[in-house]
Amino acid sequence: PGQPRQPASRPPAHRGDTMAANEVKLFGKWSFQDVEVNDISLEDYIAVKPKFATYLPHTAGRYQAKRFRKAQCPIVERLVCSLMQHGRNNGKKLMAVRIVKHAMEIIALLTDQNPLQVIVDAIINSGPREDATR
Repeated sequence: PGQPRQPASRPPAHRGDTMAANEVKLFGKWSFQDVEVNDISLEDYIAVKPKFATYLPHTAGRYQAKRFRKAQCPIVERLVCSLMQHGRNNGKKLMAVRIVKHAMEIIALLTDQNPLQVIVDAIINSGPREDATR
């Protein structure tokens, strides 16, 4: 009655070797580890390194506040934000995230590749070539 309650005992926290298995995967499925940007000119502007890894492409970061900061925005989040265009879709980020997730699942089923790598390759292919920039 007058004594303070003792906190419930908890199992000891795992340290060291089990933390490596706890890597960040997009939607809990796709790893950022093996994704590589083959175009060296775009390496700094496509944020897919494990440093930019997120579980969901919804960080609520202020990437437009400063010049060139959008290069630090995870590339899948930039894809999601670009889907929120044309009046009727403005602000519906959760809907855009769901669309991207379903599209990535379809890509994974059809190609048996990491969908992040497919997206990066598509971005590299969509850029202008050196002879077509005039």
